[in-house]
Formats: sequence, structure tokens, C-alpha cells
Amino acid sequence: MPQRLALLKTWLAEVLGTSDFDISPASSDASFRRYFRVSHAGETHIIMDAPPAQEDTASFVRVAGLLLAAGLSAPRILAKNAAQGFLLLSDLGDTPYLQVLTEASADRLYGDALSALLRMQQLDTQRLADIPPYGHALLLQEMQLFRDWYLQRHRQWSLSPTQSRALAGVFERLAAAALDQPRVFVHRDYHSRNLMFMTSANPGIIDFQDAVRGPVTYDLVSLLRDCYIRWPRARVEAWALGYLRAARQAGIVGAADDAPDEETWLRWFDWMGVQRHLKAAGIFARLDLRDGKPGYLDDIPRTLGYVREVAERHAALQPLLDFLPEEARAEGLA
Repeated sequence: MPQRLALLKTWLAEVLGTSDFDISPASSDASFRRYFRVSHAGETHIIMDAPPAQEDTASFVRVAGLLLAAGLSAPRILAKNAAQGFLLLSDLGDTPYLQVLTEASADRLYGDALSALLRMQQLDTQRLADIPPYGHALLLQEMQLFRDWYLQRHRQWSLSPTQSRALAGVFERLAAAALDQPRVFVHRDYHSRNLMFMTSANPGIIDFQDAVRGPVTYDLVSLLRDCYIRWPRARVEAWALGYLRAARQAGIVGAADDAPDEETWLRWFDWMGVQRHLKAAGIFARLDLRDGKPGYLDDIPRTLGYVREVAERHAALQPLLDFLPEEARAEGLA
């Protein structure tokens, strides 16, 4: 770490033409990337430190270009050094949605975020040619994080053959349901920690380098059934159905006569959320056990509470109830 920070400062001095700047930690995320805020000549910028052995800046640069071309608020690339893994970015501020979401502000803030999502999902297929597909193998690989890291390592379960088959069967059903949906641009982490509150052109969108072409409800459920903040089920479903109406008008989910009805849409939304929340619980456990980041463990009960609430309403998903901790019940949706 000290060596990379020294390397970063040397590169930054070359880019700015001076060593007269202040640098401080801005944030870190659930990967090997780190972010620093640089103050220079009365302005601030962000530096991404993405070690090349673990991270790839090319995908961030590519997706940033797509979002900016669509008129969305994404960081502009001011300078880059792909070999060393450094990017100098415009600063979208230091106020994530999570800090400002309240009962009173939620409709307005989610309204902005849903409008931005609609624009992302209207990106034409030609622009998405270099964005990888969110296929069957990746969907299953993500859910296996729940089995491998949450159940087997975090909870130290030894699954019987019967339990393994039951879990695999649910995973297959969830993957098939995801693949039934229309394919669009998927940010893949579109939630309250990756949306920055801005006084104009809200929200600022960050952490999009893992974007894929995938199910239309993925980002919607990431936003509305957020692992870090929860809302009553009735309010969430009202937002989700409002988005369906907007997506129909925009042609994202097909023409009016072949677009999904509300029941189908909410089932897609529910099942997509289960896939995502199983993955997230596995990642949170891995962050603790492998990466020494225990802070995410507190988010597991809320995350698996969503799974419990949905599984209790869908018979095909009820085998999952045998794998959920009792504390997940307390964090289920209202």
C-alpha cells in the first residue's frame, strides 16, 4: 500500500505539473479499488487506484463513456494510466443517497434514480456490443457464493446431498426466470451507496465497471430492495409498477400488447431480487473471511430478510427457507 500511494503521487504530480496538492482517502469499496480526493488550485478531483493484478480500468472507462454519452452524471476521465491502474476523475461529491434518503425525500430521490435508470436501459444494442452478457453461467456462479461463502464457510454448514440438490434446483429456477426477461444495460450495483446526491443532474452514478447486458428488473430491484436500507413492501411495489409503466412507454419491455402485465413484472422483480440477495450475502461473508472487512456482516440479516419474505410467498422458492437464519425474519419487509 505505501508503495502504491507513492507511485500514485508521482503520477499525479506529472499529470498536474506540480506536487502542490493535497490528497486524502475518499472511499473504498467491496473490491481492491481505493479512491482518493485530490485538492489542487481550488478544485477537487477523484483518483481511482485499481491495482492491475486485481482490477481492470478499461471497463470503467468504457462504461463511463456510455453513460456520459447518454447525458447521465458519471465521472469524466481526466487522465489515465492503465499500466499502473490509476484514473483521475471528476468529483461527483461526497454525499451518497444513503445519507439523504428519508421518508420525506425518498419519492423525489428515487424518482431521479428511476429516470436515470430508464435512460440507461434505453441505450441501443449497438452501443452495448462491448458489454458482456449476463448469462446462465454467471447467474449460477453468483448464487453459489451464498452456498460456498455464507453457508459452508461463514455458518460452517456441511450440506447433505439432498440439501445440495434442493439448493441447486432453486438456483436453476431463479436463473431461468432471470433469462426470461428482456435484456438491457445493467449497472449491476445500482443502489444507495453508488448513487451520489447532486443539486443538479441528480444522481451521480459510480461503481459501474461491472456492467453487463442482462435482465430488465436487475437494477430496479437493486435500487428498491437495497441491501443497506429498506422500505415497506407496498411502497416498493408501487415504485416498481410505476417504473413498469414508464418502461412500457419507452418501449423497453416491448409494445403495449406484448409487454409484461403487473403480476408477471412483480414476479420477475421478486425472483431477480432473490438471486441478487443470495449473491450479496455470499459476498458479504467473503469480504469478512477472505478480505478482512467484517463491516458488511451487519447487512446480511436485512439482505436475507428480503429472501425470506419473497420465498414465503412463492412455493417454488420455499426450499430456501431451510437455509436462512432466524434473524433474517426480523429484517424482512414490512
